[in-house]
Amino acid sequence: MSIIRLQDLYFKPYINKVEIKAIVKHLAEQVKADLPKGEVPIFVGILNGCFLFAADFIREYNGDCEVSFVKLASYQGTKTSENVKQLVGINEDLTGRTVIILEDIIDTGTTLQEIYNIFRHQNVKQLKVATLFFKPDVFRKELPIDYIGKSIDDKFIVGYGLDYNGLGRNYPEIYQLTTTPKMKNIVLFGPPGAGKGTQAAFLKDMYNLVHISTGDVFRFNIKNQTELGLLAKKYMDEGDLVPDEVTINMLKAEVEKNADAQGFIFDGFPRTQSQAEALDAFLSDKGEQINAMIALEVPEDILVTRLLERGKTSGRTDDTDEVKIRNRFNEYNTKTAILKDYFDAQNKYFGIDGVGSIEDITKRISKVFDQL
Repeated sequence: MSIIRLQDLYFKPYINKVEIKAIVKHLAEQVKADLPKGEVPIFVGILNGCFLFAADFIREYNGDCEVSFVKLASYQGTKTSENVKQLVGINEDLTGRTVIILEDIIDTGTTLQEIYNIFRHQNVKQLKVATLFFKPDVFRKELPIDYIGKSIDDKFIVGYGLDYNGLGRNYPEIYQLTTTPKMKNIVLFGPPGAGKGTQAAFLKDMYNLVHISTGDVFRFNIKNQTELGLLAKKYMDEGDLVPDEVTINMLKAEVEKNADAQGFIFDGFPRTQSQAEALDAFLSDKGEQINAMIALEVPEDILVTRLLERGKTSGRTDDTDEVKIRNRFNEYNTKTAILKDYFDAQNKYFGIDGVGSIEDITKRISKVFDQL
């Protein structure tokens, strides 16, 4: 989960899909446990926000039931109003029935008051209210709420049916209103020989960014025998892969050391989806995000020629063996494919033609960067 933008506002990850599923399941089990054996309740969802919650709740409810909906409206933008409009009313005969209201969120209680007004004269057997989220700090009514999924702070949220000006309902997670990110952060990718290091140096100077190379960070920590460096060396000496947690903590330390930076170029990280998710989570906690994954795209045959030529002076043995070079490309393509899908799903993947003069390639990257 990473920061999302809806129109003029930004929202940071708040509650993930796993937690939401657990909350809904627990609510359904609570309701079922409280009902007499053989009781067939009618669940009434309050549209529009509850449609995902209601659907998942009904799937989790282990028993016979009926479902209906009432459409009310009280929000304008990020503010709740005192005026509640009933747009679609109840059509079923509820006489003698057990009615359980399904609400996505209860804050001031204005909508809840209207709900009680609607059902006051319906001659129901009993009326109960189950809400996915509750904001106790702003609740102003003396009205009962029978089931609360999760109490939250008084901050505007979107996702899982909740919206901002009609947008955001389709997100499967919950996002919380946050400040506008101040940084521009990119993940720079490119196969061996694509000129990634050269372009990183130009971008660093052009945009006042901090270039974080995973290799450089590892070498620094190991050479200076930092706590993380010693831990990484221990794994490496034993022939084991360095755990993601160690690598991520090294990068976190680099980011914290440059808190006033205009942004970061992450070079050589992330390499897996789990690392990408961890980086997103870390930056989201700081109110920041990865703005783009920029990948330099160069035909393999051109790269082979470049590396073989470089191998004549670089002193690197893996630059002189074409078989080893192509194996490195295979490894790169495998890893990049996973990350490409991950960032592409967020509309953050940008493939850049890496063939041409250094200046032309820099202009292509800058064109993307300037639009972030």
